[in-house]
Amino acid sequence: MNEGDIALAPLPQADGQIKNRPVILLRRLPPFGDFPVCGVSTQPHQRVAGFDEAITPGDPEFAASGLKAASLIRPGFLAVLPGSALLGKIGSLAAERHFRLLANLCRHLSLPQQPVAKK
Repeated sequence: MNEGDIALAPLPQADGQIKNRPVILLRRLPPFGDFPVCGVSTQPHQRVAGFDEAITPGDPEFAASGLKAASLIRPGFLAVLPGSALLGKIGSLAAERHFRLLANLCRHLSLPQQPVAKK
């Protein structure tokens, strides 16, 4: 699998359960080739403006994504997984969207620390 691919992987949920979820492979890391991944959600009410990215059936790349419904790509829902944990590729993102996700995440990580809103 390659950077920018969308795969299924077991991810821990907020309630502690593990679910097979679509993830975006962000970048292959040295030395073992593990991937930082971000989760994909179909819960539009959870969107973080200016951070999460929506992908919808109206987007030209939606068919190539392998996603079944309008979704949010959630850079704040991160995990690092070995390639062996990935259950299979379901699709891929356009290179432009993949770059935008990486740039947005890098920008956020490089900002001075700000308080996180509590739920």
